[in-house]
Amino acid sequence: MAKEIERKFLVNGDEWRKNAVGSVYRQGYLCRTPERTVRVRLAAGRGFVTIKGKTAGAVRDEFEYEIPAADAEAMLTDLCEKPLIEKTRYLVKHADVTWEIDEFHGDNAGLIVAEVELQSADQQITKPAWIGREVTEDPRYYNASLVARPFKTW
Repeated sequence: MAKEIERKFLVNGDEWRKNAVGSVYRQGYLCRTPERTVRVRLAAGRGFVTIKGKTAGAVRDEFEYEIPAADAEAMLTDLCEKPLIEKTRYLVKHADVTWEIDEFHGDNAGLIVAEVELQSADQQITKPAWIGREVTEDPRYYNASLVARPFKTW
């Protein structure tokens, strides 16, 4: 079974932007319950469907499959809950790990969150200076939660 082990942090300042490479993402949800989420995503012209299980700390089951981009676009337009999640994802390497920094747009503009995927739940990481407060276990920062309660309403 595939597992996702991920920690999530708020981002301080703009120092992370040096040499950061970004891609535009659009994603929506077909199912958003505490037990499971089903997400559709378009990223860099490629479509994906992702099924995630219930989160326990920083760990959850995750299954991701590539689908035709046209199918992803149709699902985002016709089937997914609104508003869609719109963001630019930047990849930044630091101390042998790659940080995924999501700068949100639309109804979630102003929110910037950094995620790091780990090999194990107890893996030690060296945090860059621009990493702020950890929000791994705060459900408000889950992308699926931002559909129902966008950042602009906080």
